[in-house]
Amino acid sequence: MSWMIYGANGYTGELIAREATARGMTPILAGRSKTKVERLANELKLECRVFDLNSAASIAAQLEGIKVVLLTAGPFSATSQPMVQACIRAGAHYLDITGEIDVFEQVFRHDSEARKAGVVLCPGVGFDVIPTDCVAAALKDALPDAVELRLGFDTTVSLSPGTMKTTLESTPDGGRVRRDGKLTRVPLAHEVRRIDFGRGERLAVAVPWGDVSTAFHTTGIPNITVFIPASRASVFGMRLGNVFGPLLKLSAVQSLLGALVSWTVKGPDETARARMPAYVWGEAINAHGERRTAHVQTVNGYSLTIPGALTVTNHLLNHDAPAGFTTPSRLMGSGLVSQLPGGGHIVVG
Repeated sequence: MSWMIYGANGYTGELIAREATARGMTPILAGRSKTKVERLANELKLECRVFDLNSAASIAAQLEGIKVVLLTAGPFSATSQPMVQACIRAGAHYLDITGEIDVFEQVFRHDSEARKAGVVLCPGVGFDVIPTDCVAAALKDALPDAVELRLGFDTTVSLSPGTMKTTLESTPDGGRVRRDGKLTRVPLAHEVRRIDFGRGERLAVAVPWGDVSTAFHTTGIPNITVFIPASRASVFGMRLGNVFGPLLKLSAVQSLLGALVSWTVKGPDETARARMPAYVWGEAINAHGERRTAHVQTVNGYSLTIPGALTVTNHLLNHDAPAGFTTPSRLMGSGLVSQLPGGGHIVVG
């Protein structure tokens, strides 16, 4: 059965394509850059297709014979919508590796169409959001009446160009949390606390991470906040972002920053990734103040994204699944993270 990696010439897409080939899988490589896609396809001895994402109808024509599409080309705020529409038209399951709240919610809005078409829509099949989503599901099982969910992760990692561009694009929009089941905008760094993610207590700050969307769809818990470690200087910088957000929204500023990222940011190599484990934490609380915590240690985020994306792809290639929008843990259970090389086992206390 045929499947496609769109954005295979990007940093993460290429890593996934190379690992897929090493596993004996034969994805069709696709993207907008003819030279880059063809060069990688020739090296890996794989079929390739070159097309842009301007029209859902034209994309759907390129998906003929494809059962699963894995979208790795960002920013997903621009690429996801046309690809989702095309997958529904073509009857192909849709996966991506986004961590963007608005993209998750946008994909969710296609749930009814996808159900009618028999198509699975499962965004976030990388480090964003497999380990945190699995922790959320495990905590829901441990405390079914939880009304508050806090998630977070601690890792030392340099960013890929795509991730850096997404961060710059989203910064002007401020923070985001889930309150009473609704997505709510808050100032950047609106909450600061100390958390032991798994290697000692550290100062942590609330961030607008993808789980603010996906953990709600996974658990139904109405109040959700996500944290990452931060220095006091970083917290101060984030709060400055609340002041200068309107400036960062200007298209000329975004274009300049995007060009600088493309020129200077390359993403971590294999040696660097091996030195960067991730520590994932979660806490659930019910209305009586009872709480449960959970921890899991994984490999570096990029290193986990590779087997994560391939494991979910392989699942959809070889198993039936309920059509419509889903999350990684809803699709494959909270044990998904422990199935992945370097994924670790969730410990709930």
